[in-house]
Amino acid sequence: MGRKSLKGARQQEIILAFYKLAKIEGLENTSIAKIAKEMDVNPSLIIHYFQNKEELSYALIDFILDRYTPIFNVPGKSAKNSKTILLKVIDNLFSKKWDTLFDDGLFYSCYALSFRDEKIKMRYKSLLESLRHKLSELIEACNEDGSLSVDNPYECADLIFTILDGAYFYLSMIKEPSIAKAKLASYKQKALNVVGLQAESPLASGAVVLL
Repeated sequence: MGRKSLKGARQQEIILAFYKLAKIEGLENTSIAKIAKEMDVNPSLIIHYFQNKEELSYALIDFILDRYTPIFNVPGKSAKNSKTILLKVIDNLFSKKWDTLFDDGLFYSCYALSFRDEKIKMRYKSLLESLRHKLSELIEACNEDGSLSVDNPYECADLIFTILDGAYFYLSMIKEPSIAKAKLASYKQKALNVVGLQAESPLASGAVVLL
């Protein structure tokens, strides 16, 4: 058991080093040799756990999912009921909490690989579907307690993530913080409209809402 745990910890260490280096060097310029140099280890140690960069890239997709799923964890004090939890999660999704979980440039570099590598495509598909199902479950919980009446929770979750994905790609090109903040608030309200909810008032949350 101990050796298995150590192996897992070492793999996580390698993946994290790969992630940090790829943020700086770019995914295409990051090699096993460079990762080994950054970690101050022999390249053979990395190859022991990941035979090649392709395997490392697969592991990086799984790492993305691990980074994103905690956004659905709502602290006990905030988890008063299903509707409150859903509002909090959507607020998290359309906030800096979500945007800073994973480097945008690296995310889109990995995404581009999905057009050339079927395994990466399937991992990305699994990742995106997992996030949609998690949000769908929160919407369904609101249906069950009567706080919402949504015909197709998964379809709504899918649409919200479609808004989210497009929003962050576009916002990554906007340099003015005030404009980006206003647009993000507007996109969040559009996402809330999908399930018939409203964002907190600007005075209560300090958000800027575009009409």
